[in-house]
Formats: sequence, C-alpha cells, structure tokens
Amino acid sequence: MPRDMSSDDPLAPQDCTTMPEVRAGVDATDRALVALLVTRQGYMDAAARIKPDRNVVLDKARIEDVITKVRAAAREAGLSEAIAEPVWRTLVDRCIAYEFGVWDRTRT
Repeated sequence: MPRDMSSDDPLAPQDCTTMPEVRAGVDATDRALVALLVTRQGYMDAAARIKPDRNVVLDKARIEDVITKVRAAAREAGLSEAIAEPVWRTLVDRCIAYEFGVWDRTRT
C-alpha cells in the first residue's frame, strides 16, 4: 500500500527512498519550525512589553551570546554550523526588527 505523502508522520530521512518522501519530510519539518517560530515571536512580544527603553531593544552582546549558544547546540546535535550561524543571525536580525515595531506600536 502506498504511503500517504500528506501525512504529518513522515519517514525519517535515512528511510526515504523517493523524492516525494523527502519532500513530505521537509514540509512536515517546515510546519514544525513555523510553530516554534510562533513561540519565539511571542517572546519578542514579551521583550517589547518589558523593555522600558527603545535603546535596549538592540543588545549586541546578547546577539553574540545567542549565536555562541546556537553554534554549540548545533555542534552537539550534528547540525552544520555553516547552516546554523547564518540562519540564526538572520532570525535574530528579523526578530529585533519585529521587536522594534512592537515596541513602537505599543508606546504610541
């Protein structure tokens, strides 16, 4: 019986033998990542609510701390740092831009 490629229970990468199986896994992973990013965005909303001054929204030391932790977690998990670091730098940059927007909207 053919496998339902729309399933939320995709094959493990090492078990895929066809491109539809790979694509189903990628799509399921993307949906899971979106759900996690919704949670991260919620923390940006909280940060914008909590931070008393717009000047503290951008914290360069915190950015480097996040990147250092992500690189270590990537190494431990087997994720290429060449993928992890630029993805997180972009993610952090976009989250900061989002936080500035929330901070401004809630204070006007």
